Amino acid sequence: MAERATTVRHVTHRIRPNSDVTSAAHKFCSVSARLILVHSPLVGPGTWKALSVDLAKRGQDFSLVDLTQSVSGDPPYVTRQIDAIVASVTGDEVILVGHSGAGPLLAAAGERIAQLVGYIFVDAGMPHPSQSWMDVVPPELATRINDMARNQWLPSWSKWWGPDALLELLPDAEIRDNFINECPELPLAMFLEKHPVISTWPNAPGAYLLLSEPYTEAATQAEGYGWPVMTKKSNHLAVLSDPHNIVGPLVELARQLQ
Repeated sequence: MAERATTVRHVTHRIRPNSDVTSAAHKFCSVSARLILVHSPLVGPGTWKALSVDLAKRGQDFSLVDLTQSVSGDPPYVTRQIDAIVASVTGDEVILVGHSGAGPLLAAAGERIAQLVGYIFVDAGMPHPSQSWMDVVPPELATRINDMARNQWLPSWSKWWGPDALLELLPDAEIRDNFINECPELPLAMFLEKHPVISTWPNAPGAYLLLSEPYTEAATQAEGYGWPVMTKKSNHLAVLSDPHNIVGPLVELARQLQ
């Protein structure tokens, strides 16, 4: 495999309230904290693209972190991802918002962010300090991942489940193709890498937005912390395929953290 660059990029979109936003939209929008949208490192930042458009229409300030390059080159991968999240934060009070595989990264990043208000996990795994991804997934999935590896690299996540699965999650062909094109090949070593030790967890208030059945256990864990949990029955990639129905609950949870 060709040598890969190791630079991690973060892209910040500062969207300020717009006087043209309708009063109806203002009913739901604009918590004072900036939302830091973190995509799973298994896929691309476009996961948040459609929903970020809706946030902008509501006048909500946000940043979009790009972890794509963090899976290139040699380990450590998790450290680069956490560094990229932290580097995206400047100045304002912030809420870290993680989807899917971004969830486990939030605790270690949040511990380093003085202006952290809290966390929102959107159909996301919970932090697992001192453990690897392989340590916490079901054994049959760990075996499947190992079996897919070729020369210590895995195919992109979009190829893990077969074409029919993505057709169901992303029925729009253009959205689906863009999503597939962003999904990188993945180093097996990333899934074996231990996540950093943190001093305490939870280390800030949090909330959970449940979209699909496989993440029910994570939502139950959030409830156990006394966090607000909202359920929006949809599918795991609804932040991309159905953002108009996800943005309202997301902003409402952010409001509850302030």
